[in-house]
Amino acid sequence: MSEIQAPDIVRAAYAELVVTDLAASRWFWVDMLGFVVTVEQDDALYLRGHDELTHHSLVLRAGARPAAAAIAYRVRSAADLDRAERFFGERGCAVRRQPAGATTGVGEAVRVVDPLGFTVEFFYAIDRAERLIQRYDLHRGAHIARLDHFNIVVPDIPAAYAHYESLGFGCSETIEDEHQMFAAWMFRKQTVHDVAFTSGVGPRLHHLGFATHESHHVLTTCDIFGATEQQQHIERGPGRHGVSNAFYVYLRDPDGHRIEVYTSDYFTGDPDHETYRWSVHDERRRDYWGNAVIPSWYAEATNVLDLDAREQPLTDMVGQSEVRVGADGLGSITTGTQR
Repeated sequence: MSEIQAPDIVRAAYAELVVTDLAASRWFWVDMLGFVVTVEQDDALYLRGHDELTHHSLVLRAGARPAAAAIAYRVRSAADLDRAERFFGERGCAVRRQPAGATTGVGEAVRVVDPLGFTVEFFYAIDRAERLIQRYDLHRGAHIARLDHFNIVVPDIPAAYAHYESLGFGCSETIEDEHQMFAAWMFRKQTVHDVAFTSGVGPRLHHLGFATHESHHVLTTCDIFGATEQQQHIERGPGRHGVSNAFYVYLRDPDGHRIEVYTSDYFTGDPDHETYRWSVHDERRRDYWGNAVIPSWYAEATNVLDLDAREQPLTDMVGQSEVRVGADGLGSITTGTQR
């Protein structure tokens, strides 16, 4: 294989989710969590956080079954679209050039099914949005500031790591033992991660991570769901991650899509930033305070679609004496072949 230059990726930019009831989704994401509505259409909502100056960071599109249609990264220049097309074409991936406006607010883009089985979009141009950073009178719910990261479920963590390393991502933290890597957090922007890998049946989307500025916004989010007797949407937390140091809560929307609302990770922009390597046997990595992780965390995630909106087939881990770790911690140790 010839050396094809990878596209210069700036950051995780938006996700597109398929939802079955747009009104119920609007209640959860807008009324409860406080996302800003940029555009509302009959079959879709385009949402953003109040710090975001681009058109959207989340698209909710009506469909028959819940799914993740795409995750999207912004690239540094229009020329990087050509690089993305060549880079993934050279690897035998399905590649589709999209005209400007194929996604409302987004310019010309390249969508691919990457080697991990995910539909990934790369774009440069996107419409600007109103600056709401200091419109404190409009901030409510979880006070969502911005999209931070995608967490994806893959059956082969080293392969996922190698793929994103080839795209120029750095690595902030891992979970390892003396023989293998069980999870990794990788970045392009100067935070802990733009993408992280959960080991398990995949490809699936584990969660979307959205940043808020203050720890009390995480707690307020829980109070809002409790006060309205909607506490069943709180899946895990609040708590403090060992990995990333994030203060977090995880919620599930009416279709089961998982969102993390979090704050308090750290800067990774130094050129000699070193990867922090957690032992898989250190219990603090999944929750720094030792809180247990519930079974749904390991078992449930969102199926992903290909370029033609068909569900991707799933593959389980294969190996002897697998250690299942979930998105940030050890789940269980099982012996035998996983298929």
